[in-house]
This record gives sequence, C-alpha cells and structure tokens, in this order.
Amino acid sequence: MPNQYNQPHQQLRLNKFLAERLGVSRREADDLIASGKVFVDNKVAVLGTRIMPESKVRLGDEEIQFQNEYIYIMMNKPVGYVCSRNKQGDAPTIYELLPDKYQKLKTVGRLDKDSSGLIMFTNDGDFAYQMTHPKFTKIKVYHVTLNRDLEPLHQQMIADFGVQLPDGVSKLGLIRLDNGETRKRFEVTMSEGRNRQIRRTFEALGYEVEKLHRLSFGKYELNDLKSGEIRLVTK
Repeated sequence: MPNQYNQPHQQLRLNKFLAERLGVSRREADDLIASGKVFVDNKVAVLGTRIMPESKVRLGDEEIQFQNEYIYIMMNKPVGYVCSRNKQGDAPTIYELLPDKYQKLKTVGRLDKDSSGLIMFTNDGDFAYQMTHPKFTKIKVYHVTLNRDLEPLHQQMIADFGVQLPDGVSKLGLIRLDNGETRKRFEVTMSEGRNRQIRRTFEALGYEVEKLHRLSFGKYELNDLKSGEIRLVTK
C-alpha cells in the first residue's frame, strides 16, 4: 500500500497525523491543537486543519517529521503487564518491553493484565482501524483454562446460542483441548473484540477463566515467539 504521507497533493487530517507521530489518541491530539501549541507552516493550527506532505508541523519548538515508513510489530505479551503507556498501580506496562525507538507506536486492540499472547503495535492508523473495527471481520484464537469442568449444556449455550451479556449476545467457537475426562481447557475462536468478552461470557455461567492466551489475530500468529519477545512483521 502506498505511504499516505508521500502521495502528492493528498491532504491529511492534522489530528490523525499528530496521533500517529506522537503515539496519542485523536482526542489528545485535538487537545494539543486547541491549546495553540501546534503550528503548521509557522501559523497556529486550529481544529479541523488539514496538512500536505510538504507542510511543516511543529509542537512548540519541536518539528514533527512526516513518517517515512510504517512499522508493524507483534509481541507475545506476558501475564501481569497492562496494555497502556501508564502504569496501573504496581503493574508494569507492555511499553517497558519495547525498545526506545518503538515507544511512539500504538497498540492494536488490547489484552487485559491477566491475559497473555499476541498483541500488535503500529504507527499505521488505517491498519489499526481495519484490524479492530467490527465491520472488518478478524478471527482471533485463544487457549482458555477454566477453574472447573465446563458442563456440556453450557458449552452448547456458548457455541450454538450465545450468552446474553449487558452489551449484547456473546457467541464463541469452542474446541475441547483436554485429553482425559476433564473439560477445563478449550480453544476459543471469536471475531468480535468487546472488552473482556471471553472472561465475561464464562463468568455469566459461573466459571472463572484462570488462563487466557491469544494465539492469533487475523493472519498473524505467535508460532515460536517467546513470552516478552517482539518481532517485526509486514502488513
């Protein structure tokens, strides 16, 4: 895909540019613009400003360079880390596992502190949007361990009919992983991305998810990537 920053005569929303280059949300980028600290071609920028590839953008006295290339990183997130730039209590953040040169990248979706597995980072806002917006179906696969055996009726409810949650019905694909008589370990497949959806689905039926590990997200798979390690990937 051509780099949007290098297309001639193509305008780009200033708040989107700032969000991608500074690693902030678009709302935070709007706040920076509204503060009067952002300049485009030596003029104070206003909300709604659009820029060209040849525009000179400054935040205070610091010039913000246009991106020359997009970066896509896959990480095997360990348990105990939060998907945030800021610490939540004593929990470390996944950004502590990233080299300094990747600190401005933004996460693509999230995993909660007690979950592990595949999480992605990028500076490509369109890629993040396509990976996470509900209208773009992206299959995600997890290994889940429950605190007790899943009753066959509950398995049928989850897989065939769905479980009613406050934010809608949750329906998950389930494949049993246990070899013996237990029914605690399952491969879970889903295409949605609601907050803590897998955990809440089982909790609604009286179960606790003890382990949740994401193996794949769309076409991206962890394979042999070890816990805490990162890997550069292509779009």
